[in-house]
Amino acid sequence: MSEYNHKEFEPKWQQYWKENNVYKVDIDVSKPKYYVLDMFPYPSGAGLHVGHPLGYIASDIVSRYKRLKGFNVLHPMGFDSFGLPAEQYAIETGQHPAITTEQNIDTFKGQLDKIGFSYDWSRELRTSSPDFYRWTQWIFEQLFGAWYDKYAGKAMPISDLIAKFEANGTEGINAEKAEATPSFTAEEWKSYSKQRQEELLLDYRLTYLDEAVVNWCPALGTVLANDEVKDGLSERGGHPVERRMMKQWMMRITAYADRLLENLNDLDWSDAVKEMQRNWIGKSRGCELDFKVKDKDITLTAFTTRPDTIYGVTYVVLAPEHELVAELTTPEQKEAVEAYVEVAKNRSERERQADVKHVTGVFTGSYVINPISGEEVPLWTADYVLAGYGTGVVMAVPSSDDRDFRFAKHFDLPIRCVIEGTEEMEDPTEVKKGKMINSDFINGLESDEAMKVIIDKAVEQGAGEAKINYRIRDAVFSRQRYWGEPVPVYYTEEGIPHVIEADKLPLELPAVDEYLPTEDGDPPLGRATDWKHDGKYDYELTTMPGWAGSSWYFLRYMDPQNNERFASDEAVKYWNEVDFYLGGTEHATGHLLYSRFWNMFLYDMGYIYHEEPFRKLVNQGMIQGRSSLVYKIKDTNKFVSEGLKDQHEVQVLHVDIKLVNSNDELDIEGFKAWRADYADAEFILEDGVYKCGHMVEKMSKSKYNVVNPDEIVERYGADTLRMYEMFLGPLEQSKPWSVQGIDGVAKFLKKLWKLYINEQGDVLVTDEKANDKELKVLHKTIKKAGEDVENLSFNTSVPAFMVCVNELTTLKCHKREVLEPLLVILSPFAPHIAEELWHTALGNDTTIVDTVFPEHEEKYLVESSHEYPVSINGKMRTKISYPLDKPKGEIEKEVLENEIVQKWVDGKPLKKIIVVPGRIINIVV
Repeated sequence: MSEYNHKEFEPKWQQYWKENNVYKVDIDVSKPKYYVLDMFPYPSGAGLHVGHPLGYIASDIVSRYKRLKGFNVLHPMGFDSFGLPAEQYAIETGQHPAITTEQNIDTFKGQLDKIGFSYDWSRELRTSSPDFYRWTQWIFEQLFGAWYDKYAGKAMPISDLIAKFEANGTEGINAEKAEATPSFTAEEWKSYSKQRQEELLLDYRLTYLDEAVVNWCPALGTVLANDEVKDGLSERGGHPVERRMMKQWMMRITAYADRLLENLNDLDWSDAVKEMQRNWIGKSRGCELDFKVKDKDITLTAFTTRPDTIYGVTYVVLAPEHELVAELTTPEQKEAVEAYVEVAKNRSERERQADVKHVTGVFTGSYVINPISGEEVPLWTADYVLAGYGTGVVMAVPSSDDRDFRFAKHFDLPIRCVIEGTEEMEDPTEVKKGKMINSDFINGLESDEAMKVIIDKAVEQGAGEAKINYRIRDAVFSRQRYWGEPVPVYYTEEGIPHVIEADKLPLELPAVDEYLPTEDGDPPLGRATDWKHDGKYDYELTTMPGWAGSSWYFLRYMDPQNNERFASDEAVKYWNEVDFYLGGTEHATGHLLYSRFWNMFLYDMGYIYHEEPFRKLVNQGMIQGRSSLVYKIKDTNKFVSEGLKDQHEVQVLHVDIKLVNSNDELDIEGFKAWRADYADAEFILEDGVYKCGHMVEKMSKSKYNVVNPDEIVERYGADTLRMYEMFLGPLEQSKPWSVQGIDGVAKFLKKLWKLYINEQGDVLVTDEKANDKELKVLHKTIKKAGEDVENLSFNTSVPAFMVCVNELTTLKCHKREVLEPLLVILSPFAPHIAEELWHTALGNDTTIVDTVFPEHEEKYLVESSHEYPVSINGKMRTKISYPLDKPKGEIEKEVLENEIVQKWVDGKPLKKIIVVPGRIINIVV
């Protein structure tokens, strides 16, 4: 082959790597291991766009580099293949979700293979495969069979708890459990029926049944996670979502809250992600205070981190979902409260927390008594208070809390300042702490001291206690869907849940006639016929959430074909935790928290040997799309060019970027053919063309700005795509996609090719000894490439390679001593051209993947001379090179003899000459 032609060799080497299992990896104790992992994708029907491979390319470069550095690299790929889109398609078409999922995976794999990733496909996994979810169900059963011992600081088998109950009842037990769990003696425990014992154990198990407020979407027939709801509508389909109390399977992640917090300090993660997790867990110290309801035998307990401000309480607020709202609403307020609660309860917690400007609420008509001051204050209900955080009751201090302040201002409620210096302030909440005023016996005390005094007073009066609270709630685990892992539970006649025997796993999804809930409102699994445990007991009808399989998949990659265990002890010990994990920040408070939780649990139970799953985490930025815009004059089918749009009232519409050229000019005939309603469109042009507007935003089919990587690979080649995506900018920053610079990368690869093979197809490589200049170029690049990969600075590596090739071209270097190691250091970035030249130009008969990354030698990087700028009377007149070891006296003598220097000195007497070695020369005449 005479010229660089990616179409001739890229598919060839992809097939070679596949047929020869080049990327297959096994345990090899003679080498250090390195585990590189991408957050695995959901196989959507749309396939990949050019934004998706960004992280995959970066992790592939790291994987290839580490292998060249002597590591045994585990670099697998699989698919998070349970998901709502496939189920919705099944509902619409009647086609089983497994068929759609299989087709989508085939598309994804084909696209990934074209880019030349070094995945060990023998380890591929799919969360929807029974071979995989058998072990997801097994982990669920282990959680069901465990409790959290706070004294031991770890999970323990439930059999140990039962033994403690039998010996001493609840005495001496410090467990994570339900709030209202009763105490009992050993004798009482033994006297309980089997049913009662099982009910009590559910209060301790790490997965349990409970009533929970959930996001219920009637149109989809399922519970949605908070991040699947936006503005009261489902993200998928835009259907109304309401808050409803339902019996759900829960995961007691709160048991691990402290460990999840503390371990963050030792993880090599970004500060931003760590902070997101800290905020989500939301540990806060304070106290609970009891507010008695006036004229009723009811007490409301509020958690506060600022008990020192108790004298500033001017009202108390209940969450709209609070179970006592109806009971505490007076007849006069009943209609208003019920109407408010009906609206408020259907807003998601995330939406309510984020909406800080929208102030709403209703007075219940009741009053409560301040436990310290004895003052009566009104009781309101408002949706800025969440039932799931604290107790669902807030003691409102408008002078010290931003939301309370806005609420009090809006409803004209009193604002009582309790911190010195805030009385005359327009917004007293700007002062967070100080000396207490208007506060009876704590007047003059600093805030921190006053807190302790108030807590002691409350405890003394039996009106409160010190408390540590967490924002994180136990995770809702049930989904009313078909396309998910069946929960491996059956119910006896008494309604007691039991897990099915481990040797009967997996519990596979049954066939159903439709993928909708039943007429009675049961989940789709309720449609299954003859689907009972042992032919008589009802199975659980909900399925697991999408995050179940992704919470442990990284462990299954270690030993994916094992039928006896989720992964062998040998594999778990060898591969241990993930060394380098790459994915998006959108998973910071979902997947990453749940994965850490499950990993810690398996560690506690002795199944694995690492407490944290991901040692180093990197979040890649987004490659954004460049959308093209057209301007339709309102109430017409006429479009006006971008430069003339301000002369009309226009509607801005997105147009397919394939119809717009690099100068933002619209293909008018193509546009007319694009959609039937535009066939008769008219156009107001400028300078004879229709100019489109543009904007940078997320790539999306709805924006018509998606670029398919297959098209880029077809035109430019996989190596060009790989290097260009790295060239676009720093890995962790978002950047817009543009093809304007891609030609430069393609030209670079062609120039590289010409160092090895000429236009006639002749190999140019020689065995001639390289000179110092050539070796300097090489070793400078070796050092730069190695440092850049270690630092994930891939965007600076690409220009370094370009400079190297340019310099070698100028030097007309075709020497094996230089060109062979150059291919090795380039191969992680551009593996196809590296493999091709490795064989055809250098004559190697083994893959470049199995070679060794060269070490740079400092001796070639040491500068032997310096080009001195020579200044005469303060102005730089010339530059002269001298060896760095040349004595100052010799430099002074020679520089004065230089013809250019003599010209500027012009025979004037020398006043001073200053030589700063390795820097500058100054002459004063």
